[in-house]
Amino acid sequence: MKRIVGFFQLIRYPNLFFVLLTQVLFYFCVIKTQFIKFGIDGPRLVQFDFYLLVLSSVLIAAAGYIINDYFDLNIDKINKPERLIIDKLISRRWAMFFHLFISFIGLLLTAYVSWHLKNPFLLFFNSLTVVLLWFYSTTFKRRLLSGNILISILTAWVIGVLYVAEVRWTFGKILPYQNAAMLNLYKLSAVYAGFAFIVSLIREIVKDLEDQDGDRKNNCETMPIVWGHIATKVFISVWILVLIGILVIMLFYTLFNGWFLMTAIILLALLIPLSLNFKKIQLASSPKDYHVISLNLKLIMFFGILSMISYFYHNS
Repeated sequence: MKRIVGFFQLIRYPNLFFVLLTQVLFYFCVIKTQFIKFGIDGPRLVQFDFYLLVLSSVLIAAAGYIINDYFDLNIDKINKPERLIIDKLISRRWAMFFHLFISFIGLLLTAYVSWHLKNPFLLFFNSLTVVLLWFYSTTFKRRLLSGNILISILTAWVIGVLYVAEVRWTFGKILPYQNAAMLNLYKLSAVYAGFAFIVSLIREIVKDLEDQDGDRKNNCETMPIVWGHIATKVFISVWILVLIGILVIMLFYTLFNGWFLMTAIILLALLIPLSLNFKKIQLASSPKDYHVISLNLKLIMFFGILSMISYFYHNS
């Protein structure tokens, strides 16, 4: 029983729920709404294929968490020894087997959807995701900024993959946009994927501040180690201000369009918490402080995902 519980802790089941929730809400609240709004028959990604694609995303993410912990064992022994799973409940050999098996099933499901939609991009990019997660765990995570940016891009890909599934591919060429629904979908995908990228980037660097003791002892070149605390906090603060600026623009856009529920979410669940975390990052000094900020950023991401429901409400 402990091993089963340990396995679900290893694959970060709350984070996998985030992946599932993001894709479900984006599909039903954004993609389907767009096609209905413009009087077009449903999306190319029918519901059965969509569920398979969601499952493949969850499996690929789970495999990524396993291989990350596999190669981070020495660091985690210092940063969070009480939360160790590999070598404590699950052997390294079984961890590697689970990673390879789950990745294979995820890519097999992607291959089916890719074949059914006649869209090779899905299989190509999901295969690339598996490869990049491996190299992130072995190499990029320990290098300045490259690992942070890579994980942020892959977080944005959780939304991007659903847009790519709608792209028409024929005779070796990508067909141009044929309707306003696809153009709007592109804009909405960019907004939500961009939001996910920036919040993830901020959170990844905050986690580097939290984990710097173990990282330093294992010769990692993360931003706090290479640049120092002050420069790292300045970098984080700049990105928070950039995100606040974007959200202020979105606030006025939704207000002028009469989307008052969306306006309230942006103000109360995104802008105010971000502003509070901007202050907290200046005062933070201990791993516990940075851990609290990291959890707050995850909550902000959660409310950003939930805002898709308000988009459905205002456009259905």
